Amino acid sequence: MQPLRSLIPPLVALCHEAGEAICGHYHAPGEVKVKAKQDDSPLTRADLDSHHILLDGLRRLTGDVPVLSEESTPEHKARRHEWRRYWLVDPLDGTKEFVAGTGEFTVNVALIDDHRPVLGLLYLPLQRLAYAGLPGTGAWRYARGDNGEWRATTMTTRALCEGAPLVVLASRRHRGRELQGCLEWLQSHWGPIERLNSGSALKFCQLVEGAGDFYPRFSPCCEWDVAAGQALLEAAGGTLLGLDGQPPRYNTRDTLLSPHFLAIGDAGHPLWRRYLAA
Repeated sequence: MQPLRSLIPPLVALCHEAGEAICGHYHAPGEVKVKAKQDDSPLTRADLDSHHILLDGLRRLTGDVPVLSEESTPEHKARRHEWRRYWLVDPLDGTKEFVAGTGEFTVNVALIDDHRPVLGLLYLPLQRLAYAGLPGTGAWRYARGDNGEWRATTMTTRALCEGAPLVVLASRRHRGRELQGCLEWLQSHWGPIERLNSGSALKFCQLVEGAGDFYPRFSPCCEWDVAAGQALLEAAGGTLLGLDGQPPRYNTRDTLLSPHFLAIGDAGHPLWRRYLAA
């Protein structure tokens, strides 16, 4: 396989192609047609069109690397334990937001190698923005200009500032005792808390933009919802930890559900060790 950094420009272009297909459905007149999958999650034509674009494009780019997508067949998903390196894809993360018309949805693409994400790309179709990260190398935001060229800007997470509000990123669709207990603990051990709600993997983009400090996840999601964001966050100076204090490992269990996790912007601050110990 070619060097990972050289994969980013064609990946940005590929996700842009998928994003344009998604936007075509998003802006089409009439109601979005939704079909329920076996797990009752929604499926739209936009999910499937993006899936096929990404599948074909990734095969052209790295034909020897398997692709595991949310929309892959059950038979294909069952083969995943045979793979050491593979692409992990969510063609449309935030389908509920897409259907609701909030605009808070992303395209997620991660390269998994030996159970960890070594490259991650999140694409925001409506904004025509891409966020790409290589852990240990760097993270960049790519903005598309009027001339069609992509301009890259280096991204880093922000440090916690004593006395300033701690901005917690969360989904407006997910609440529960764990999240409420987390917020109460932070308020008692840090001070002022601000909560910023958004859908899909946008919360990882907000972390690397410095718009938030912490994204705790205690509600169900799948590995393709998390992997690209983890790679991006680690590349920008943050960390993503399970509740055991360790980074999650991918493709090691029978389920594709992701364990609960903490996505942290300021990875070195002692607040997080204290929270995990508590």
